[in-house]
Amino acid sequence: MNYSVFIVKIIQTPEQIFFEDNTVATEMLVRISPIYETNYSDILQISVWGPLGQDVAQYYKINDYAIIEGYLSLRENIFNDFVLKEEKSIEFSVLKFYPFLLGNFFFNQRGERNELPF
Repeated sequence: MNYSVFIVKIIQTPEQIFFEDNTVATEMLVRISPIYETNYSDILQISVWGPLGQDVAQYYKINDYAIIEGYLSLRENIFNDFVLKEEKSIEFSVLKFYPFLLGNFFFNQRGERNELPF
């Protein structure tokens, strides 16, 4: 496992999953903000556990940006029958979740509203 920090854009509404032992996990799809253009997949599924996950589900929505810290790992892709058995999927478990840009716009120095390029 690797400890990583990413700036991400939320591209799927956060969904909460409740387990029998009252543990709560929030899962969503995010897009990594690119540094330069490449031809690899820049979409991750992230999991946020416990009270932090409840806060994420309550306060964040699609097109919000965040800084996430956590552990990146490769898992066997057991859920998709259409993918070869050798393929692995990326899993990211979030430990810290910081707001970065809420919404998909910013204001320039003249006070004009502009859309973000990614």
